[in-house]
Amino acid sequence: MIFIRYENWKSYLRYYPVTCLILAANLLMFLVVMFNGGSDNPYTQIKFGALINDPYYEGETWRLFASMFLHHDFGHLFSNCFAILVFAPPLERLLGHWRYALLYIGSGLIGNLISLEIYRQSTELHLSVGASGAVYGVYGAFLYIALLQRQLMDESSRKTLYSLLIVGVIFSVVVPQVNWMAHFGGLVGGFFLYGLIIRLLKPR
Repeated sequence: MIFIRYENWKSYLRYYPVTCLILAANLLMFLVVMFNGGSDNPYTQIKFGALINDPYYEGETWRLFASMFLHHDFGHLFSNCFAILVFAPPLERLLGHWRYALLYIGSGLIGNLISLEIYRQSTELHLSVGASGAVYGVYGAFLYIALLQRQLMDESSRKTLYSLLIVGVIFSVVVPQVNWMAHFGGLVGGFFLYGLIIRLLKPR
């Protein structure tokens, strides 16, 4: 079962440095936002990089990246960091550090691009933050492995992944104020990015 963490903290830091940096960045930005107006303050979120479909912020492409490290409350932060902490490490070991970083960031950017493009068609103002698009990109990579590289994943891990995706899809659609477009965009992005990476960048 690849999704059970057996490492102690010292080993975790040594084996998964990129995952640790991502977790640290999420925690640091949450503290920065909390001490500069609060994570529930939309003006503070916009100041620090929230994704928004207001034409005034058109062209500020840095928001596509920055919003991946912002969260609207502690529950949002906890759920995403827990997913990264538990589910991302096997992918970092499989791809190697910089390929994994490329997939994580790339998936988040794809999810944000898709959601922003759809939100631009709406007259209602939308504000979006969170690592969920990148997290679903990790799930998308594992879905590729489960379907097309079955020898790399045991049956228990496949069942866990499928259950996780079913619950995630239901949650994304049913719960209001969830950016389901970033979730699905990240999932599809992670699936195809993983396929490209293993072909073009040849991980060990």
